[in-house]
Amino acid sequence: MKKYYPRLIDYKINQYLNTFGAILIEGPKWCGKTTSASQHAKSILRMQDTSTIQNNMLIANTVPSLLLEGGKPRLIDEWQTAPVLWDAVRVDVDNTGEIGQYILTGSASPLTSSTMHTGTGRIARLLMRPMSLYESNDSSGAISLKDLLENRSIMPCKSSKSIQDIAYLICRGGWPQSINLPEESALLVMKEYVKSIYNNDIAEVDHIKTDPKRVESFLKAYSRHIQTLTKNTTILADMRENDIGISEVTLYSYLSKLQKMFIIEETSAWAPNIRSKTAIRSSNKKGFVDPSIATAILGLTPSLLLKDFELFGFMFESLCIRDLRVYVEKMDGQVLHYRDDFGLECDAVLKLPNGEYGLVEIKLGGKQEEDAAKNLIQLEKRFENKTKPILKMILTGGEHGYTRPDGIHVIPVACLKD
Repeated sequence: MKKYYPRLIDYKINQYLNTFGAILIEGPKWCGKTTSASQHAKSILRMQDTSTIQNNMLIANTVPSLLLEGGKPRLIDEWQTAPVLWDAVRVDVDNTGEIGQYILTGSASPLTSSTMHTGTGRIARLLMRPMSLYESNDSSGAISLKDLLENRSIMPCKSSKSIQDIAYLICRGGWPQSINLPEESALLVMKEYVKSIYNNDIAEVDHIKTDPKRVESFLKAYSRHIQTLTKNTTILADMRENDIGISEVTLYSYLSKLQKMFIIEETSAWAPNIRSKTAIRSSNKKGFVDPSIATAILGLTPSLLLKDFELFGFMFESLCIRDLRVYVEKMDGQVLHYRDDFGLECDAVLKLPNGEYGLVEIKLGGKQEEDAAKNLIQLEKRFENKTKPILKMILTGGEHGYTRPDGIHVIPVACLKD
């Protein structure tokens, strides 16, 4: 039996099962949804099991309630294979009035038909991402983000990960099946993963045929602008260098489908309520749910990343954003970004439900620390008419974790946990 690596979302799954009649766990393929859901289920229906799929579909289209029979919570894996199950689950939850009955998992958001009820109040949604460094045991967890946000003091620490290790962790990604593989095998897994995205998976979203070469071209163009505010028109222009026939409509259809597949996950802008005439940029930052998607589609290896530190920096930022999302969402928070027309920007703004926020600068090397610290102090002054940030942090790929005399925390990403 394979070892189960506990996930931070396990806490949320328990919480939601004790509150709602059913929960839906969404996320990209291979991020571990079924494995984690199985830890909480008493019976399992695997809708895409090749040995039973035809029979399951026949039942789903005639008497779907039969597929709901079994120990509760009952896991219905890849429920979108038979969308009618959504309403069947909702109706059963309504009829029984009991909590913790069903766990649905899905790696694509199906088109909502006029007959599909939203499930509000009955079916709660959770988003699962690939593993953070702490979940994959690649972070020591010496420093808690929750402690930092609650203004607790930290002990100095030291990361065991070299810059070469960080390059590999970016390329490997947080996919559970790759965690214990040799480097060559882990990189091959990602190469095949992205091939599956443009050759097969994207066409399954709405069953409309797509051109794999064009989807691959889009992914490459998008990856070249990861963690930037690049406009989609620029990506379109990049694609047109080799394909003058590509249209804006096609580009946006690819973008929409990849978002429904939870492959693309952009970072929204933070708009603080400040008394200033400063124009705040509202564009999303380009991004994937995991940096390994970008490195794989661009054919990057750890050694190639190490030869291009500018690109390495963008990929490192993507890794940090992934981990910050996993950690802060356990606290029901969000990861946003900030940029204004005066050139002030912040790589990550951690916004909590109560309105409090933390400012995070992401820097691959320690030599950039002073510039990052000055920027954080400038940002704090910019928001002087607003509540001050409860955290100022520089998240690094470096070795040492400590608190500076000015109160700014310098934290290696390989020492951070929730």
